[in-house]
Amino acid sequence: MGEFNEKKATCGTVCLKYLLFTYNCCFWLAGLAVMAVGIWTLALKSDYISLLASNTYLATAYILVVAGGVVMVTGVLGCCATFKERRNLLRLYFILLLIIFLLEVIAGILAYVYYQQLNTELKENLKDTMTKKYQQSGQDGVTNAVDKLQQEFHCCGSNNSQDWRDSEWIRSGEAGDRVVPDSCCKTMVSGCGRRDHASNIYKVEGGCISKLETFIQEHLRVIGAVGIGIACVQVFGMIFTCCLYRSLKLEHY
Repeated sequence: MGEFNEKKATCGTVCLKYLLFTYNCCFWLAGLAVMAVGIWTLALKSDYISLLASNTYLATAYILVVAGGVVMVTGVLGCCATFKERRNLLRLYFILLLIIFLLEVIAGILAYVYYQQLNTELKENLKDTMTKKYQQSGQDGVTNAVDKLQQEFHCCGSNNSQDWRDSEWIRSGEAGDRVVPDSCCKTMVSGCGRRDHASNIYKVEGGCISKLETFIQEHLRVIGAVGIGIACVQVFGMIFTCCLYRSLKLEHY
């Protein structure tokens, strides 16, 4: 009977080892995906960050990059801990899983909270940012972001093209005789902002605030879904780790 119990325990341990190894391979790939989403957000989708009043959107992206990197390292550590049957490595692996779990949950919560606050933030700050910082000294990031925003989304001003009447740039006379930036024009050429007729600029298409809000919200949904999704997967990893740790502990007695 003693030999049967030892064999049964050993078989259970082997099954857990291979199960955890398979999980870690998938987990490593998931870490790569998480890091890719974070880098994608920072490198390709961060053009409009300078137009946002808070750094929450940027923070969620950085959290994903950090979490993804730690996930990949943890996946390798998990494979080593599994096949070497080192309980101290399994403990470290479990702690790292818990840390990553918390990071992913934080990223998901931040994305959700900011998703709810985005509309209010843009209404309160976007017009001032565009009219007070556009073409001002040291505000190249804002200027480039505004020009890209208006061209990419076919819009003009925060609420409408009339917002540019309050622009520091227009009032200062540095704009020449332009009434809107050239980026408001349907065909952008130097000096085209002198005429604000609907045939020349994006006047009837509306302002940029609703279009920027939709753009940011779509990416917040991706960030939140990735963060919460990976966090849920990690729960299984922590369960498998606890089971293997307990199994190895029983075998050593």
